[in-house]
Amino acid sequence: MTLPRRPGSHLLGCLTLAVKTQELKLDIERIGTVSAILTQPDNARACYVLAHGAGADMRHSFMEKVAAGLADRGIATLRFNFPYMENKQRRPDLPAVAHATIRAAVEEAARLCPGLKLVAGGKSFGGRMTSQAQSKAPLPGVKGLAFLGFPLHADKKPSTERAEHLASIAIPMLFLQGTRDGLADLGHLKPVIEALGPKATLHEVEGGDHSFAVLKKSGRSNEEALTEVLDALAAWIDALA
Repeated sequence: MTLPRRPGSHLLGCLTLAVKTQELKLDIERIGTVSAILTQPDNARACYVLAHGAGADMRHSFMEKVAAGLADRGIATLRFNFPYMENKQRRPDLPAVAHATIRAAVEEAARLCPGLKLVAGGKSFGGRMTSQAQSKAPLPGVKGLAFLGFPLHADKKPSTERAEHLASIAIPMLFLQGTRDGLADLGHLKPVIEALGPKATLHEVEGGDHSFAVLKKSGRSNEEALTEVLDALAAWIDALA
């Protein structure tokens, strides 16, 4: 029997999960306040602190789809804006500001979702800022970092300098990467991940770009590619100790 989808609910197997969405304000010490959204399904087993990319805020359609898709899979998300995006500025925040924002978001996720497994990371810039924050001082309670398109280098300018800080991170890391990603040449990324050893996992999305969009000639849709991403992410989160 197929259960009908109703507003505020998602399907997981043959169960219907009610999903609670909270609009929040996140206080960042000595910096200010930003908006945040907690998306939490009933009986969630984990929470992913999800940082946005450099060019779009937490309400971008990609971020909305990730939050909804993870809710379908029994995983909560806490999305938030970086201060520059909250204040409608074009230039991303300095790393210290981004790191402080991520720390505040992790603390808020732990407060709002007590007992849930905590994972942090995000899309492109947001994921890299999260890994930098973790490399400077472990994010309290975070069991792993998950990157939705790690931006290894500038567009079509392969290098590995942006990955140097990853060696100092002790917790597991998941790299979800499209094989057409212009910001992460796999010929450069794979050796980086191999050098990190068993703590790092690479999941390649065949034909995906930096946002996992695929070409029509691939024979599958962008939605199918994103489903692959979310399935891989949920399985990895479940496997974390």
